[in-house]
Amino acid sequence: MGTQMTAARRGVATDEMKTVAKDEDVTLEWLIPKIANGSIIIPSNNVRPQKIHNVGIGKGLKTKVNVNIGTSTLNVNLEEEIEKAKVAIKYHADTLMDLSDGGDVRKIRRALLEVTPITFGTVPIYEAYNYGVEVHKNPLNLTEDDFLNAFENNAKDGVDYTTIHCGITKDIAKKILKVKRYGGVVSKGGTITAAWMLRHDKENPYLTHYDYLIEIAKKYDVTFSLGDALRPGSILDSHDELQVQEMIHMSQLTKRAHEQDIQVMVEGPGHVPLNEVATNVRLAKSLIGDVPYYVLGPLVTDVASGHDHIASAIGAAVSASEGVDLLCYLTPSEHLALPNADDVKSGLIAYRIAAHAADLVKLRDKAIKWDIAMTEARRTL
Repeated sequence: MGTQMTAARRGVATDEMKTVAKDEDVTLEWLIPKIANGSIIIPSNNVRPQKIHNVGIGKGLKTKVNVNIGTSTLNVNLEEEIEKAKVAIKYHADTLMDLSDGGDVRKIRRALLEVTPITFGTVPIYEAYNYGVEVHKNPLNLTEDDFLNAFENNAKDGVDYTTIHCGITKDIAKKILKVKRYGGVVSKGGTITAAWMLRHDKENPYLTHYDYLIEIAKKYDVTFSLGDALRPGSILDSHDELQVQEMIHMSQLTKRAHEQDIQVMVEGPGHVPLNEVATNVRLAKSLIGDVPYYVLGPLVTDVASGHDHIASAIGAAVSASEGVDLLCYLTPSEHLALPNADDVKSGLIAYRIAAHAADLVKLRDKAIKWDIAMTEARRTL
């Protein structure tokens, strides 16, 4: 069956490519070569149980916005998560990620897939973590097969893209104990992976078995979102050696995936002071090339608790104007609690504004049509 990248490299226009070309007002002749070289991706699992509206992510396309939802070990309510998904769709999220790690995570994922007609992502290590807690009574007792089974389960269920924390190595994990970090390691997936490697003195299973992940991804056309396990959790840790070393490694893993026609995007921070936001994007792009860059804001200050959707939307507008392709929203409840439906709405609206502001820089002639229409409407009042 092949992947979207396989088709593009053969010069074949898939239905998903035609949808993206129409939505973005570009020609297939312009779009297909960019999918072939990896600068644009169309996450689209080939066993997704229902028809969805696919989006393209990458250079020359509109900035996209992702919404995170999901249960925790302390709060499991499927109805609430479904309501959040519906709010995300109503207010035009481009992609949705299920970050559930509490309850029956596979049942929750499948239920959310059924009600989500947009691009859908997950973090498989959260399923592995859940399995470790429920079955092994300790996530550090996970086996390498547990890591891999979680990834395969997500692929089989129809997930379009998955965050894989394969950039952190055992050697980098050992440095965590020596390098002074104000915020420590704040990525949940990164923490689990690092702790597992240090506990067992073994290499990252997602790195050891990277070729197997590629094999599964090729079978289902799952896009890799290479997760930044060592993203800074404070602006004081921005661009430290751990973060940069992991980014360098992710650039190498991107090339390996592309060689096998696997679509890839690379994830970025996090917490970055305003004067370093543009530098972060330029540094990342110098390492990963034109591969889509997916960033969590970033937050430009650490003191906006309760208002982190605003603090991060500032960073998001700057990062996207510099070339970030997919923005992961933050909500007012970031660092405080699981978001509710109102938080999802507030965070998503803030990020859609940030994305459009950035597109006025990147895609001036196309993006400004919306502003022109608004100005004309105001003038006629």
